[in-house]
Amino acid sequence: MNFWETITGSDLTREWKAFERRAEALPADYRAAWEEIKGHILPYSDFTGRNLMPILDGALGLLEETAAEGQSIHEVLGDDIKGFCAALAGEAGGRSHRDRWREQLNRNVARKLGRLGG
Repeated sequence: MNFWETITGSDLTREWKAFERRAEALPADYRAAWEEIKGHILPYSDFTGRNLMPILDGALGLLEETAAEGQSIHEVLGDDIKGFCAALAGEAGGRSHRDRWREQLNRNVARKLGRLGG
């Protein structure tokens, strides 16, 4: 990845299109789960979304592998796709906007308390 690709995000676009081509080869129920995964994982994105690419690649790889083995999507992900995404992003170090806001609020409160106590 060169500087220009990093600035323009063309590398992300290329990678995203590759994910979508891979997802097209999945059975219909797996494609529907892929769409849900994308929707539930996006809140864990940083500003550019680069932090999600390895997470999405791993999730799609899991779907591809289990589809090839003939497992049902419910055997793989269960009924809680949102929880699966939260666990996946959490294990990979993804933080949601809520986590960032909570940290910012805690810093602001600590700073204000520091001024009052000092």
